[in-house]
Order: sequence, then structure tokens, then C-alpha cells
Amino acid sequence: MKEIRTLIILTAAVLSFLTSGGGDAAAQKLSPGPQDLSFFSSVDDTDQPYSVYIPENFDETKAYPLVVFLHGAWSNHRLGLRRLFGVGNSQGYDFIKPGNVPYENDVEATRYWPPFRPVDYIAAAPLARGTAGYQGVPEQDVYDMLDDLKSRFLIDEDRIYLTGLSMGGGGTLWLGLTRPDIWAAIAPVCPAPPDGTTELDGNAANLPVHLFIGDKDFLYQTAREWKGKLEASAQRLDYVEYPGVGHNSWEWAYKDGFIFDWFSQFKRDLYPEKVSFTTRWFKYNRAYWVTVDDMIPGEKATVETSFTGPNAVTVTTSGVHAFTLNLEGHPMFTSSKKVSVTVNGKAINVKSADAVSFMLQGDKWTNGRFTPGLTSKQKGAEGPLYAAVAGSHIYVYGTADNPPADVLAARRAQAFSAADWIGMGGRIMVFPRVVADRDVRASDYVSSNLVLFGTRETNSVIEKFADKLPMHLDPKIENYGLVYIFPMNRHYILVNSGLPWWTPPKSSGAQGRYAFSGSKVEALRGFGDFILFSDTPDNAVAAGVFDNNWQLPAEAAERIKASGVVSIK
Repeated sequence: MKEIRTLIILTAAVLSFLTSGGGDAAAQKLSPGPQDLSFFSSVDDTDQPYSVYIPENFDETKAYPLVVFLHGAWSNHRLGLRRLFGVGNSQGYDFIKPGNVPYENDVEATRYWPPFRPVDYIAAAPLARGTAGYQGVPEQDVYDMLDDLKSRFLIDEDRIYLTGLSMGGGGTLWLGLTRPDIWAAIAPVCPAPPDGTTELDGNAANLPVHLFIGDKDFLYQTAREWKGKLEASAQRLDYVEYPGVGHNSWEWAYKDGFIFDWFSQFKRDLYPEKVSFTTRWFKYNRAYWVTVDDMIPGEKATVETSFTGPNAVTVTTSGVHAFTLNLEGHPMFTSSKKVSVTVNGKAINVKSADAVSFMLQGDKWTNGRFTPGLTSKQKGAEGPLYAAVAGSHIYVYGTADNPPADVLAARRAQAFSAADWIGMGGRIMVFPRVVADRDVRASDYVSSNLVLFGTRETNSVIEKFADKLPMHLDPKIENYGLVYIFPMNRHYILVNSGLPWWTPPKSSGAQGRYAFSGSKVEALRGFGDFILFSDTPDNAVAAGVFDNNWQLPAEAAERIKASGVVSIK
């Protein structure tokens, strides 16, 4: 009885301690300063690391500004956070040759955290899969990291900033200009912009930009071209050119934590007076209070809007078929009054609403909301081929025809070869699954894009969707390759029948298909939605994009039919 009474007293004491606040004091807390965290990636079911800096005297009830840093090629998140704070690799000491003080290499520098200048910011740097650029999977990693940070800390969403160097400087331009309304300001350092970035300079109309370059950098001319573009388009451009400096201008750009001071001048304005926005994809269809509702994916679409007075908006479009103005919350909009909208020179009076929508009917703009059809191209169902591997995806080889052991081994090897994201910086840190058709799970059909190798006769998954797919290669054909993407179950199916898409090209000019990292997956960037080729992809019978209803264009369909090797639905 005495033991029971003692246990009751101890239990009561613990409960009292917890309820009185002692439990909070004893709860595990993240320490101030630099450290590593991770988020779970649905792309390949892996934990992806990132480095984060937590301010001294951190107050969990306070909303902090955030700086996101994108590292360069052959680097990582830990080195990236050091660069952001202006901390380079330290000088070491060679005990074999006293007096020699070589700089430590990147591996040595990665192993520890040096002192950082205290700043009242949270700062974060993703690994972003290594040397993979910042489009596709690594791009998604940045936004997944951002979501993870918001789940852990109070982030001031009007003070989120983006910067990076070299490959990360190019990523800064790409992420900053495709989704400009996320960032309060961006700062690309000696940037290497990825394909598709050049035409987006107008999207900086409401973004302050700081551009850094050394005049001996091999990217110097690229930076100068961007300087000219951004001088005309950016809300504000600060430009620094370091004489005699090569491809290491970050040593000066980030010195003494300068970039935090520069960023501190700016806050995001979600409701600017003017919006200029260019895109080619539904994936990036919104900026500030403007949404592009319809266009032709892959073709340039631009919308320029501005308030000319209270409840009066002018709009100029090019390549846009429908758009919405999300006016609720704008200081120049009053919901109780009518809105006057002038589209491409024509004034249209509409009844006031939170969102005002317009669509092009023939050559005439009308006030009305565009709704895509079930089979129309839209966000998440627009292609091109590379979209199938830009998110969660698995590689599937066929066993439906019960192949002999050597044939099965060859099919398996082909799928594993496609899934190996080898790049210029070594293996890109993407780990998709490779499975036989018979091992595809029910959950895979609803969670992942499927990259399918074979034909309907050899791959049971292709056969499963055969009646819905647009075309099929004759299984007896040996010297042709058919590759296409098609939406299915709110995800993509990529079919590769016959020769693989990475079959070596004959002409040197086609090598451009192998993009930045040089992997087989990256070769998909060189295509549209489909290609039928003989012997090699640079000998295309037909190639291009499906129309907005996922139908083959007439000319391409005729070419494919004339080949005699493909049946079209």
C-alpha cells in the first residue's frame, strides 16, 4: 500500500510539473544557429536534407523573414548556407610541411559549422538533389522545403527572399520569375540561367533584383545581357561588377552577410498597381492578382494589366485565351461598384465581383469564366514529356508475354538505365522505383506518373489503358522508337515503345538534347509531347505536341499513319 501511495504522489508531481509549464521548458527545442533538417519527398519517398539558420534569442511567437539560398554545381546545402553568410573555406595547417597554409577543400568545410554573423532572419539552403539544376524535381524540392519551414516556424510571407550562385543563381532567376509573387526580392550571383528563363524578364516588374558578376567570369556576357533586360523591366535593379574577378564573385557578394542588409529594404506587395506576366505552362499560370486560365501549353502567353483608376483596369494580352482578375483585397478595387475593364483596346463593363473573368470567343473577348473540358490540357495535364519525370514517378518494364530470361534481363536493365539519374556532378540524388508491370501497386496508379517500356503486347499496364491511349507501335518493328506522354488518373503515362528515347543521335547538333546534367532522363527536355523516330531521335518521322484536347495535329497524324508502323486510335 505504501508503494502505491508513493507512485500516486510521484504521478501527481509529474502532472503538476507538466501542466504548470515545466513541461514546455523541458520540451526539446531546436538550438539557435546553423543545423540540418529534412522533409519527406513524395517524388521518391526519401528524406531530403536542408540546412537552416535559426536566429539567436529565437522567439517562436514571432514571424521571421526568410532567405532561401540555392547552391551551385558540385556543392551542397551545408556549403550553401556558409556561402550565404559570407563564410568561405578556411585556411588549414599542413603538419607535414610546417608553414604551408592551404585552403581546406569543400569536403573538409562541409564537416562543421563556423561562426556566422548573427541576423534576425531564418535562412535555409536545400540540397536540391546535387548538380541537377533547379527545374523539375529539384525545383519542387525548394517549394517542399518552403512548406516544411512554414510548418515549423512562423514565417513572414511578405518577407521571403531568394538568392543563389552560379547554377543556383540561374535557379534564382527561374524560380523568381516563374512565381514572382512568392518572393519579396531576388539576388542572383554569377547566374547560369536554365533554358526558358530568358523570355521571363518582364515578370520582374514588381521584383527588386540585385545582380552580381565578375568581369572575368565565363558567364560575364550572360550577366550583362540580363543587366540590360532587367534595367528595362525590373521594379529595381542593383548591379555590381567586380573587376578582375572570375567565377567566384560570391566571395564579395555575400561578404559580411551583406545580402541580409540589402533584402531588409523590401516587402512583397501582393496587390501592385501593374502586373506583367509571361508563361508557357499552366504550371506557372498566376502572378499577384492575375491568373491565366487558358492558353496553348508550350507557346508564349503574356498578359499585362494595370489599374488606371478606381475599379478601372486595362489589359493587353498575347497568346492568352482566357484570364481572371482576382481583385478582392486590392486597394483600388471596391466590391460594391461596377468594374470597367478594357481588354486589348475594347472596354467591357461588368458587374462587380471578387474575381472578374474573360475568355476569347473567336476574335472577341467576352465577360465569362473559362472552364477546361475533362480532356483538355490544363494544370497537371499539359505535357511535355519531361513533365512525367518532374514529380513522383516509377519506371515499369514488361513481362506480359512471358519473355525468356535474357530478354527479361534486357528489359529490366533498360528501365534501370532510364532511372539512373547520372549527371555531370555524379549521380543525381533522385531514387525512383523500377518495377515489373505485374508489381505495379494500386496506390501507384493514384500517386505516381508511370514511365512504361514496351508495347501493349509486352507490358500489361500499357494494355490496361490501351483503349484510352492515342497510338501503339507495331510490336514486330525493331528500328523505330515511339515516345509520348498522355494524362491518366490525374497523373501522366509516358509510353516508350521500341527504341528508347536516349538512342544516340547521329548528328552532333542533336546533342543539345542532353541538357545540363547529361542523364538519360534529362534528354527528354529536347522533345515535346511525342516523337516517332527511325533509328535515332534526330531522324524523326513526326514530333511535336498534342493539341489542347490531347489530339494529334493533322499533319503529324498523317506522317505517323504513312509510316505504317503505328496504329492511331
